[in-house]
Amino acid sequence: MPEREDDLSLLVDAARRAGEIATRHWKQGPQVWDKPGGEGPVTAADLAVDEMLRTTLTAARPDYGWLSEETPDTPARLSRRRTFIVDPIDGTRAFIDGSRDFAHSLAIADRGQVTAAVVYLPVKDRLFAAAAGRGATLNGVPLAASTRDIEDQATILTSRPNLRPEHWRDAPPPVARHFRSSLAYRLALVGQGRFDGMITLRDSWEWDIAAGALIVAEAGGAISDRHDRTLVFNNPVPQLPGVLAAAPALHRQLMARLVGAA
Repeated sequence: MPEREDDLSLLVDAARRAGEIATRHWKQGPQVWDKPGGEGPVTAADLAVDEMLRTTLTAARPDYGWLSEETPDTPARLSRRRTFIVDPIDGTRAFIDGSRDFAHSLAIADRGQVTAAVVYLPVKDRLFAAAAGRGATLNGVPLAASTRDIEDQATILTSRPNLRPEHWRDAPPPVARHFRSSLAYRLALVGQGRFDGMITLRDSWEWDIAAGALIVAEAGGAISDRHDRTLVFNNPVPQLPGVLAAAPALHRQLMARLVGAA
């Protein structure tokens, strides 16, 4: 357990340093490039944050692997027991647009399971954190996920395409839809209990999910992939087949409706 405590402190300190770098670029017209293959934009801030995180974290834990959205992936991480899983700026489009909802998402996976996690929104100064078996917090205050047990008007963070009829048995669930750009932030908000659930049915990169997944679980929420399977991280192809996080009873109800769930 002391090792996990130290790991969380390491992530917290790194996330705050990331926030200092990002906010220096925010609303300052940072240089923007389009990634190949339609993978979206990347900015000078993403790259600066990634470089700092990679240098700082791997120096502190040289035996840990490294997986980041902004670092070319290699098979080396697959042979490591523990791996950093990082999104330097989650919600890059929101960052470019001057929104305050971008986040830094930092996690450590131990043999596929996340053991320490931070989602930090520097402009809002909201730091979500969790360690396995130790609960989740927002700025040091313990979190508790929603306990909603009915679908009707449950508040769900999701994009409009996820509620198309073809994804659901009989009909889409009668939920109230909301949205935030950062997937990590959406998960953190479910852990906070501000929203009852979060749905993404598209294949999702691990760096968008890993930190928020532990925050949801440690706050008492339920989380799985779209097939109702346990999330496992540090895969050879670092993607998950969609994610559904919600209050436990609501999670069961949504899974019962979802086409393709186990």
